[in-house]
Amino acid sequence: MRRPITLFTGQWADLALADLAEKAAGWEFDGLELACWGDHFEVDRALAEPDYLRRKRELLDRHGLACHAVSTHLVGQAVCDPLDERHRNSLPAEVWGDGDPEGVRERATERMKDTARAAAAFGIDIVIGFTGSAIWHRLYAFPPPDWDVVERGYEQFAERWSPIIDVFEQEGVRFALEVHPTEIAYDFVTTERTLDAIGRRPGFRLNFDPSHMVPQFLDSALFVEEFGEYIAHVHIKDSLRRLDGRRSLLGSHLNFGDPRRGWDFVSAGRGDVDFEALIRALGSVGYRGPLSIEWEDSAMDRESGAQEALRFIRGVDFEPSKLTPMGQLGVEAAV
Repeated sequence: MRRPITLFTGQWADLALADLAEKAAGWEFDGLELACWGDHFEVDRALAEPDYLRRKRELLDRHGLACHAVSTHLVGQAVCDPLDERHRNSLPAEVWGDGDPEGVRERATERMKDTARAAAAFGIDIVIGFTGSAIWHRLYAFPPPDWDVVERGYEQFAERWSPIIDVFEQEGVRFALEVHPTEIAYDFVTTERTLDAIGRRPGFRLNFDPSHMVPQFLDSALFVEEFGEYIAHVHIKDSLRRLDGRRSLLGSHLNFGDPRRGWDFVSAGRGDVDFEALIRALGSVGYRGPLSIEWEDSAMDRESGAQEALRFIRGVDFEPSKLTPMGQLGVEAAV
């Protein structure tokens, strides 16, 4: 049985979920990964209104759509980040409150715990998100850093997230950090350090998105092979490098879609991700979960682009073989 292909609704939160569900069903997606913003999956209402989750499930069922995960990137980011106006613009008003940083972090922490409770009540066991990072802004080592501060960043991450993961584990839900620049884990080394810092707990897993490997010149298939046992969910998104000696891989403080950037997100199959190698790697580590299309391409219409991405992934995903090549030929293993 092939892996389900879902659509992450984060880039569609300007649409009511009822409208998006109708579109996604018509495009023949298998399900939706619901963002915890817009009206797609409202954690406070899920816990406060007795029929909220039932109505949400009935809406999906009417369109033949499954839900394997919900995503709460915006609130999770505030748990460890140094906070500024960007967070105010992305957080729910009740989480931002008066903007006092420690108060915001405390309210974000409680909302993350509530997200685990709401997900469990909805019958799903994966929540995708970000953790934020107290040390991402120290990426470039000048002025010369105090490396103890970097180490303290991992300790602080564990201190802030361990109580959240306690609730996730109590609820039978896994939090899957999307490995991503600006997070505490963004490459091979920092992912290893993050898993070590949190004690490799069963409630803390990874969401893998290959588009974030491309600008770093990292091998997506190799990442899957190395961290496969921790990968609980997969995003499908692509990136295209345009490094011609003038464009910078650092992005040049330019918005996505600006042609002067050295790389950009593009629709799956139009960039530098080797999706065949990725699918083979996912098969080799036994990943059978959803392939969730997170559609971003500044140059394309999103509705036609999402449908194109779905066709592309259906074309490259394949069922892993259950036999060895010798077994397929009907030949006994050599002795």
